[in-house]
Amino acid sequence: MDKVSSLTAIILTYNEEIHLQRCLDSLKDVVKEVFIIDSYSTDSTREIAESNGAHFYQNPWVNYSLQFNWGIDNCSINTDWILRIDADEYLTPELQAEIKDNLPNLNTEISGIDVPLKRVFLNKHMKRGLGEIKMLRIFRKGKARLEDRWMDEHIEILEGTTVTFKNSFADHNLNNLSWWTAKHNSYSNREVVDLLDIEYNLINNNSHVKLSKQALMKRNLKIKYVKMPLFWRCFIYFIYRYFFRLGFLDGKEGFLWHFLQGWWYRTIVDAKIYEIKKECGTDVTKMIKYIKDIYKINLTADLK
Repeated sequence: MDKVSSLTAIILTYNEEIHLQRCLDSLKDVVKEVFIIDSYSTDSTREIAESNGAHFYQNPWVNYSLQFNWGIDNCSINTDWILRIDADEYLTPELQAEIKDNLPNLNTEISGIDVPLKRVFLNKHMKRGLGEIKMLRIFRKGKARLEDRWMDEHIEILEGTTVTFKNSFADHNLNNLSWWTAKHNSYSNREVVDLLDIEYNLINNNSHVKLSKQALMKRNLKIKYVKMPLFWRCFIYFIYRYFFRLGFLDGKEGFLWHFLQGWWYRTIVDAKIYEIKKECGTDVTKMIKYIKDIYKINLTADLK
């Protein structure tokens, strides 16, 4: 345990009793402390957190970026490294061992660590369709922050370089499909803001950010996606994932994953963008007002 005493985990929660214990179990031999930033859960999230010795804070939710950065700024973090992990995620045993073995030996110029993602949907590992995804999830205290974005936020490296670990963390949500579709309908509002911001510069931020190589590649692909025609881009994306990237080999679960996440969700996003453009045209001021009135997202507020 002494070898990994320099790592703290930050977890954002809201009604995560179904996932939190599993996540905390995967951290107990790896991190020194856990800080949970909760958005006023009404289930047993707090009891689970405190029974495991986690520091429990509550803060009103605006978006993921602001909530996570609030945690960085307001928690008494006394370690060299910070781990970003969600309650429905967990470290695989192999990654736990890799962190314990390698983290204490990294050079001081290294400020961030990319970690491969293992996506689990309906209790099945989605091996195909998207290729290997690596996400910057471990970073030195004071050397990185989360981008100020409404969706698709990545960790921004302020100083130093990054390395990649070999072993993965898992994203494995245990809720049913009714919960999943309702959640993604909610996500779609923020995705609408993100895509319209890329197209029309609604917010005018993040031009300076320094992202990891894969995060930057993903962002550039998203910029290309924005330039494609509405609705056709969702269809093409699904075909690419399901057929050309062999998503169909993951069986019924693979079909549902690529259809729901790769086509249905993005069609909902495009439908909302189409609705906004019918109402507002290309008038950015009208768009901002529409988004505030309909989606309750205030893009003009001072969120710093």
